[in-house]
Amino acid sequence: MTQQAVTIYHNPRCTKSRDTLALLENHGVTPKIVEYLKTPPSAAELKAILAALGLTAAEIARKKEAAEAGVDLRQAEDALIAAMVANPIVIERPIVVAGTKAVLGRPPENVLKLLA
Repeated sequence: MTQQAVTIYHNPRCTKSRDTLALLENHGVTPKIVEYLKTPPSAAELKAILAALGLTAAEIARKKEAAEAGVDLRQAEDALIAAMVANPIVIERPIVVAGTKAVLGRPPENVLKLLA
């Protein structure tokens, strides 16, 4: 693989997130780690991540956390993105970005698609 910048939007308290980070490191990748609960992406960054994933905001929303935060997943895309930036716990984790591509690390093996 050509070494390109890899970023993981990570929650160290999440088993899947830790497993995904370990999988990357075991494949010789040292990603930039963004603890997104401490440093949430901006609306523009989240839009770019969604474009790389090929998903909508509602498709990467954690439904239980959205309900607990009072975030309506049926609202317009831009409003939902703004709500996710304000309540980053609603964003599914982990998300791994490499160049113009991204995957959800659920299951962690999904990241292997980026390393091929």
